Amino acid sequence: METVVSGIRPTGNLHLGNYFGALRNFISMQNEHNCYFFIADYHSLTTHPTPQDLHGNVRQILVEYLAAGLDPEKATLYVQSDVPEVSELYLFLNMNAYIGELERCTSFKDKIRQQQNNINAGLLTYPTLMAADILIHRATKVPVGKDQEQHLEMTRTFGNRFNRMYNVEYFPEPQAFNFGQELVKIPGLNGSGKMGKSEGEGNAIFLADEPEDIRKKVMKAVTDAGPTEPNQAKTEAIQNIFQLMKVVSAPETYDFFNEKYNTCQIRYGDMKKQLAVDMIQFTTPFRERIKAISSDEAYVSKVARMGKEKAQENAAKTIREVREIIGFKAF
Repeated sequence: METVVSGIRPTGNLHLGNYFGALRNFISMQNEHNCYFFIADYHSLTTHPTPQDLHGNVRQILVEYLAAGLDPEKATLYVQSDVPEVSELYLFLNMNAYIGELERCTSFKDKIRQQQNNINAGLLTYPTLMAADILIHRATKVPVGKDQEQHLEMTRTFGNRFNRMYNVEYFPEPQAFNFGQELVKIPGLNGSGKMGKSEGEGNAIFLADEPEDIRKKVMKAVTDAGPTEPNQAKTEAIQNIFQLMKVVSAPETYDFFNEKYNTCQIRYGDMKKQLAVDMIQFTTPFRERIKAISSDEAYVSKVARMGKEKAQENAAKTIREVREIIGFKAF
């Protein structure tokens, strides 16, 4: 059985893009693999060093991932900062990571352009912290997007370098868990780009959104003047509306409005009203589970504690063995 590790940033609520992206695959993976899913609160400090409510953000993400279908009995779901062994391995890996290779990291170059007033050491050593997250569980598979592939390659570099330095075959080479065509790209409501909070106010439908909020957002979705000839190619904004309908509506609903478009009879107002109804119907079970889980403080605490214990048991074994390999011994 493969050991899989993946991180979740505690910034923002879950939206449809998250769900149809990696999350549905996580839910499937937990039935087939030994999965460790962690909320990356350490990582979040590299870009948000003074969060207003870090604990609240972490709790909300934990609640929403549980509501979406992650099962703490099947996967290990934990908070990164609850496992101090990660920090210790991060320290050890920094001892054999070189300034030059860290500075050449594409994400570091991007971040220092984006936050010129906060170029901190955490940004520079982000790849070693990510490597520690993966190697602490001696993972063999890591779900990554295109923007993380270089970090995974660096994780292999650090793990292999440790093995060579100490003449051991301790850390395995983690490979990308590539979802390929299984990932569904969800567009936003602003006419271009993907769904996400960072893309602008009202661009995303969150799993916890109330029906009236969903209705208002959908009705404000960007459209165009409509087709002027049969079977006219759709603009990006209209393609986005149809893509959203494809993932939440019944096939016959999609086909009905597609036919109306192709025959120049489309009324975007009617289409958006129907899309809002279908969005509300789709998200209602998630919203209700989010509310139920969030109100059960004992259960949320139990899940966090259980994840901490399971993750720490495995991490402690790794650190104990790494310290022995390096040569740390008790007097």
